[in-house]
Amino acid sequence: MKYGLLTYDENKRFFNVGDNIQSLAAKQFLPKVDTFLNRERLGEYNGEQVQLIMNGWFTHNIHNWVPSENIDPIFVSFHMNNTAAPYMLSEKGIAYLKKHAPIGCRDQFTADTLNAKGIDAFFTGCLTLTLDSYKVDDAERGDDIYIVDPLYSYPRPEKVFYNTKITIKNILNGTAFQLGKKNKHLKNFISEEVLSSAEFINQEPPSNQYTDEEKFDMAEKLLHKYARAKLVITSRIHCALPCLALGTPVIFVNGFDSFVDSCRFDGILELFNRIDVNSKTGDFTANFPLEGKIQKDTMVKNLEKHHDLANALKEKVKSQLKG
Repeated sequence: MKYGLLTYDENKRFFNVGDNIQSLAAKQFLPKVDTFLNRERLGEYNGEQVQLIMNGWFTHNIHNWVPSENIDPIFVSFHMNNTAAPYMLSEKGIAYLKKHAPIGCRDQFTADTLNAKGIDAFFTGCLTLTLDSYKVDDAERGDDIYIVDPLYSYPRPEKVFYNTKITIKNILNGTAFQLGKKNKHLKNFISEEVLSSAEFINQEPPSNQYTDEEKFDMAEKLLHKYARAKLVITSRIHCALPCLALGTPVIFVNGFDSFVDSCRFDGILELFNRIDVNSKTGDFTANFPLEGKIQKDTMVKNLEKHHDLANALKEKVKSQLKG
């Protein structure tokens, strides 16, 4: 049997390293990687029969769904966003998913959406919860605090000034005048000392500058960093979920207010120590004991709710892989 691994299209300006982290989660189960398959072009594949773990967000290229018959899919941690579902759940799309059911879903929203169409589906959580293969002994943990893309859905220069047309639009609708909102809101619950001493990490680097090999190397290096961190503060689920697997204390900052984002989190947010931020006012609540602001000596203990999901995911994938 040949084995494939997902790669991803970039947009014109950025790509998401979190996608490559999800592929690393799949890669650890494969005996080898024979070919890379682009998530947005699975319908075009016409090579030898290949087994592929279908984890992650599906799909931006809704017109190229469904995947080729030459792909033998393993459906775990599958997310179908509400923006894509109306197109992917055509008669052809429903028949395809029924054929390969049961479908293991990354979030409860996807499972409910598929079940409503008569497709046998269930919640698995995300395959990145199995990345404990990157875990290190606590003796290797340092004093580094990483702040990874906090409140990244807020207006930021690279998105506000994307091009001339977008710039004009964002000036007219007032978005351009909200660029200071993120820092203002972060200061409500993170101390100045932490904000000035922590390392800020961007999991959405510029596009069209890296090969797939370099992207995977970038993802590996991030996992090794997170594995040795004292604390990680992030709004990226594909930073926070791996941190749970790595045993790294993590705080998820939830400032999302659109259904496109929130539907991705259904069943996942409960796994985290979390700060929920009102994106309009900056008011926040924490679901863990927090006296004042996050300080350098703030200690959080992960909720450890992910283990049953991680163990079930491991068994599911291993049982479906063909030798």
